[in-house]
Amino acid sequence: MEVPVLLVDGNNLLFRAAHGFGAAPILSRDQARDLTGAFGFFTLLRAAIRDEVPAPPEVVVAFDVEGGSAARKLADPAYKANRPDDPAARRPLLSLPDVKAGLEMYGIGWVEPDGAEADDVIATLVHASHGRDRLVMSMDKDFYQLLDLPRVRVLNTALRPGDRLVGADRVHARHGVSPSQWACFRALSGDPSDNIPGVSGIGPKTAAALLAGGLSVHDLPESGRLTGAKGTRVRDQFDQLLAWREIIELRTDVPLPRTLTGSPSPFLPPAAEVLDKLDLW
Repeated sequence: MEVPVLLVDGNNLLFRAAHGFGAAPILSRDQARDLTGAFGFFTLLRAAIRDEVPAPPEVVVAFDVEGGSAARKLADPAYKANRPDDPAARRPLLSLPDVKAGLEMYGIGWVEPDGAEADDVIATLVHASHGRDRLVMSMDKDFYQLLDLPRVRVLNTALRPGDRLVGADRVHARHGVSPSQWACFRALSGDPSDNIPGVSGIGPKTAAALLAGGLSVHDLPESGRLTGAKGTRVRDQFDQLLAWREIIELRTDVPLPRTLTGSPSPFLPPAAEVLDKLDLW
C-alpha cells in the first residue's frame, strides 16, 4: 500500500503556533525561555498526523530560507514588503533551531534549500510524489493551484473539524475558478498577505467573471471581456498583471537536497516529551 505524503509549510505552522496557540505563553520551568513556538509546532503537527491522515504518512517539513524570496522581490520590490520585520515579529523564528532539532531527533525530514521559498519546495515535492496521496498542511491559499493534480489536497487545521481538507471542487464552489486559474485570479483580485494589490477596482467576483470558462490572464486582451472602466484598468495595468501572475505561480523545479523515501515517518510523541528530550524545560 502506498504511503501518503504530508508536506508541511514549516514557517506557516511555526508562526501560527507562536501567535495563536493557547491564551498564555508556555515558558520553561525557570521562566527564562518562551517555548510556545516549539511546543505549539509539535502539538499541531502531531494532531494533524493523528487526526487528519488516514494512514501513517511520510512527513516532510519545508522551511523558508533567508533570501528565498529574492527572485520574486526582483520582479516586484513590493512583494511581502508589508510584513513586519522587527524583533517582535521575528520572535517565532527563535524557535527554529529547537524545532529542527526535534524533527531530527524523531527522524522526521525537513528541507530548507538555498534560494527558494518553502512554497516552491512543497510544490516541487508534490510533483515528485506523483501517484501518492499528498496533503499540503498550510493556511496559505496559494497552494490551491496544486489542486488540479490528482490525489492532492490542502490541509488547514485552523478550520473547524470536518472542514479542514480543501480540494478542487471546493475552490471552484467558493471562488468561481479552477485551481489552474488560481495565480491569474489572485493577480487580478490581489493577495494582501503578499502585498500584491491586484488590478485597481477588480475584486474576486469580477476576477472570476473575467476568467469564466477557463481563461487565463493571457487570454483577456482578445476575449472581448475588457469593456468599460474595469476593462480599461486591466489593459492599463496588463504588464504588471502578468508580473504578479508570475510571482504567484509556484515553481516545481527546485533542486532538493533530499528525496522522498516512500516509508512512513517515525512516530511523533506529545510535544512535552519532545521538549523534555531536547532538555528545554
